[in-house]
Amino acid sequence: MHGFDLLRELTEAHGPVGHEREPRETVVREFETSVDRVRVDAMGNAVGTVEGDPDAPELLIAAHMDEIGFVVRHVDDEGFVRVRSLGGWNAEVLRSMRVRVHADDGDDPVDGVIGAVPAHVRDTDGEQAVTGVAIDLGLDAAAARERVAVGDAVTARAPTERIGDCVAGKALDDRAGVWAVLRAAERAAPAGTVHFVATTQEEVGLRGAEGLAVDAEPDLALAVDGTLERSTPGVAPADRVTTLGDGVGIKHLDATVVPTPAVVRRLEALADERGIPYQREVAENIGTDTGALQTAAGSTPVGAVSVPVRYHHSTVETAHVDDLAATVDLLVAAAEAGADGLR
Repeated sequence: MHGFDLLRELTEAHGPVGHEREPRETVVREFETSVDRVRVDAMGNAVGTVEGDPDAPELLIAAHMDEIGFVVRHVDDEGFVRVRSLGGWNAEVLRSMRVRVHADDGDDPVDGVIGAVPAHVRDTDGEQAVTGVAIDLGLDAAAARERVAVGDAVTARAPTERIGDCVAGKALDDRAGVWAVLRAAERAAPAGTVHFVATTQEEVGLRGAEGLAVDAEPDLALAVDGTLERSTPGVAPADRVTTLGDGVGIKHLDATVVPTPAVVRRLEALADERGIPYQREVAENIGTDTGALQTAAGSTPVGAVSVPVRYHHSTVETAHVDDLAATVDLLVAAAEAGADGLR
């Protein structure tokens, strides 16, 4: 897949909610060769603007760059680090996880592990809750407290790898969307002004997008995010939402938004016109920046484009390379259509 090295750099970067410095540095670097103007706002959103006809309506295309993680809440007398969650973890994926504590706001990182109870002595089939997570730094209490403090952010450590026709790793939700936005900014030749954006703090309530919408006041906005893909054993077809390899998702509903019907229809028409494979998406249990972009600055027409991601919120999130390519193709088409062409 063209651009795999960039996708791997983005996904292996550590950028927990509110501490998105590493992925933002990559985004800003990439924008510098593909857009006319780059800025970072007070929320940490990175905005790359391609200047177009000043009389034409403006389009905003955004994907979030934060990832779920933890925050240190205590270091106990045995040196174990206790945490609370940043975003929604599935407790069953926590055992045997490799993690990084971002001490001194990431300038002095400390690696550790979340342990697992040996099978020989486990007497329950219950899973470890996030509130019970203990990170082992391999240090005694005095050394751990010298290196780590309450409030430090924590992220998972995991490689990004090609497996068959797919890519697997952490934070594809939503660094895959960020990758697609960067590739679209590189390829598209829009006539009107387009703001390509990597947002912050989506995982705790769409906060970066909410501030962005007020500041940017776009005439039309698209959000790009990972969506559920559950075509796995034991899941009924009606509950799968999307299917790996069937194309980019065009959203009709999620827990935060009913996208503007005219925009949805136009995205589907663009995909048909350009031969881009897509699938219609209805998701009940997830939300996206689209919701904030639709209402934060008044009534704004919106659409939502989705990358199907299997094994959400884990260290083995998986996306199909054809779906990634289709996402880029649709974003290029949308950018070139502009806000007028999407309404």
